[in-house]
Amino acid sequence: MTNHDEPPGKRGIIAELSYRHVWRAAAVYIGAVWALSQGISQLSGPFGMPDWVTRWFVIACAIGFPFWVAFAWYYKLTPEGLKLESDTTTPNDHGFHRAFGRKLDIWIIGVMAVAIVLLVTNTFVLHRDVTSTTHEAAIKEASAQLAKVPAKSVAVLPFANESGDPKQQYFSDGLSEELISDLTQIDGLKVIGKYSSFKFRDSKDSPAQIGAALGVANLIHGSVFQQAGYLRVNVNMIRATDGQNVWSHSYDEQLKDVFAIQSQIGHAVAAALKIKLMGNAIVASDQPPSGNVQAYELMLQGRAILRHGTETSIRQAIALFQQVLKLDPKYAYVWGLLTNSSINLGVAYLSGAPRQQAYTQARAAAAREQALAPNAAFTHIDHGWLLAIVDNDSMGALAEYKRAHQLAPNDITGMNFLANGLMGIGQLRPATKLFHAALARDPLRVDIYSGLAAALLGQRQLDAAEQAIRKALELQPNYPGLNAELAEVDVLRGAAAAAQSAAAKETDPTYGPWARALAQQVGPARGQADAALRDYIAKQGKAQPYLVADLYALRKQPDEMFDWLRRAWVQRDPNFAASLLADPFVLAYQHDPRFAALCKDAGLPVPGQTPEVAAGASGP
Repeated sequence: MTNHDEPPGKRGIIAELSYRHVWRAAAVYIGAVWALSQGISQLSGPFGMPDWVTRWFVIACAIGFPFWVAFAWYYKLTPEGLKLESDTTTPNDHGFHRAFGRKLDIWIIGVMAVAIVLLVTNTFVLHRDVTSTTHEAAIKEASAQLAKVPAKSVAVLPFANESGDPKQQYFSDGLSEELISDLTQIDGLKVIGKYSSFKFRDSKDSPAQIGAALGVANLIHGSVFQQAGYLRVNVNMIRATDGQNVWSHSYDEQLKDVFAIQSQIGHAVAAALKIKLMGNAIVASDQPPSGNVQAYELMLQGRAILRHGTETSIRQAIALFQQVLKLDPKYAYVWGLLTNSSINLGVAYLSGAPRQQAYTQARAAAAREQALAPNAAFTHIDHGWLLAIVDNDSMGALAEYKRAHQLAPNDITGMNFLANGLMGIGQLRPATKLFHAALARDPLRVDIYSGLAAALLGQRQLDAAEQAIRKALELQPNYPGLNAELAEVDVLRGAAAAAQSAAAKETDPTYGPWARALAQQVGPARGQADAALRDYIAKQGKAQPYLVADLYALRKQPDEMFDWLRRAWVQRDPNFAASLLADPFVLAYQHDPRFAALCKDAGLPVPGQTPEVAAGASGP
């Protein structure tokens, strides 16, 4: 406890600061500065003051703080006014200090109360107003964008699962996806793909913001309740501009009538948008020919599991597809799913005899699919994928993709496969055009951005490629291979540090090690580059001969590059057919006679000797 009756020389420094009310003076100063800075900040907007005013006020007050403390030390407020501490001879000094301390305490409380009120006002009132203003501005901007989109355009948002069982999500998603597929068959209607529209699951954005992001004038949303053979589907179509209802309906049917419900919704949407079906029936591509609802449900479940992409999920999906085919052996769509899952399992997770067994299963499934549905677009896509990955037959795959696109010109998956097929034979400009056409209908689909970036890299359009990659990273930062593509851009620019930074972020087990070895090749330390190459060959060379060839191409060692390219061709490395004629590193040697010989052996066109393929590449 401070004894104010002791003479100045007897008090310690802490007691002296307390005696002279320096602590209280400092508190008043800090509280006043805080309150004033809050007030200036809040008034800066209405009066158009720049942001630096508040900043410099706080800096000036910080500079003045030591002077204020010194002033409080040397001067005392007495009944006769301010006096130097050494000149004061106030009677009843102890009582005066107690009374003056209480007054300062009241000042401190008052100043802090004002500061707190201003802080609360800024946080909960003004901040809310700013947020509201920002939200309104975003809606206005979205409305302006919507004025440019076609009136006959729609996006199907994922239907809500109201069954009370999260495991039933695959069923409501399947209905949403099938509705998208049905609507793409309507001529004159722009339909956004599943990958983009499903990104707005449970979104808090306004209809105008969602419509602007997807480029559509109408949104379809709904809910699905399924239980004990009973199905209730509620569907609403609203205008994106104002959220007003265009059409709505509820379907209460037996589960066995699910296919009829899907068709009815498609026709109702067409009628609401005043689009004629030109006499063509809407035919669902993924429905079982037998009408077996159990087979359909198992298909939806297996397809949802397959998309997880892990070895376990692929094997689980294959088992479910095999169950489906026991229930309905003529289910062509599921034979196609079995084809794709077998190929993906083999190429991603198997090698040697197990891989060949998976490929044999894929061939058998593809043959069965072709026999059952020879004129279905998905049949040609699946067969093309088999030719491209298993047989390294790029030209045969391209022919299949072109036929699929002719059969279903609005199908986004078909566009994407055709664009990749064009890229595989070196037709990079038509591929780029088709990737853009696909993005117009599925603007948030990451794999299309990745394919577009690869086509642009092959043309050495580095800025445009980087833009596509960064958009994809914004949508899905962990998508495999994106950071490797970004590292390629930096390597082609000669930016070693940036390349190494991008490569370090790549987590894909195939492209991560390659990207890091690639980035080392453009650095100044040749010893590190050589060591990185040796390490990569030791660990990855057997499985990834094409990527080893890429490293030698960058190192300007063509003899070694062609040797590894030959290995890749003999080994049927999937990267060979997919990348050879779009690879900026390897294409540096396209005028070498060995390159032309390799292309002829692989059944690929020789660069510069084949006219660009325009048919089917213009998009819808």
